[in-house]
Amino acid sequence: MRYQISGKQIDIGDALQVHVKDELKGIIEKYAGRPTDSTVTFSKSGFEHVCEITVHLSTGLTCQAKDSAPEIYAAFDGCAEKMDKQLRRYKRRLKDHHRARSQPVELSSADTYILAAPEESNGSEPESLNSMIVAEMETKIPSLSVGEAVMQMELADKPLLVFRNEGHSGVNVVYRRDDGNIGWIDPRNSSS
Repeated sequence: MRYQISGKQIDIGDALQVHVKDELKGIIEKYAGRPTDSTVTFSKSGFEHVCEITVHLSTGLTCQAKDSAPEIYAAFDGCAEKMDKQLRRYKRRLKDHHRARSQPVELSSADTYILAAPEESNGSEPESLNSMIVAEMETKIPSLSVGEAVMQMELADKPLLVFRNEGHSGVNVVYRRDDGNIGWIDPRNSSS
């Protein structure tokens, strides 16, 4: 497995890197069969250290966790505990997913754009409805079943996931509703 351990505007010492590799290796080997790579990023927010972990599994799924604490080791340990809990909770589902899928998840490319936030208009109508593009990036859209998409969204702890439905190759969205349930948007089934 490849490890990428970095700090945003802070130095990461060798002792912390060894600690991160050892702990993360133990957690991942316990629950996930074949991880491909992991990214651990440390940053500072005010007086707290922030740790973000992203682990890509060979099945195409991604698991993410984030935590913060006054000490950098405590931030990593809290984040690693969250990762451990997520992988433990989904261990059976991950095994079933891997057995049912003979090929890795297919990814297709898509462009993503970050738009500038609208300026405060103090209750009046905005002058223009056109937003300025701040950044352009490329992202990958996975081809998944609806069940796999829900599992991926929960593993990544995201509010929504855009995916290509394996059943009919159409673009679908699953999202977490305010009532705690999961919503699924499938434009193929809508009548014009």
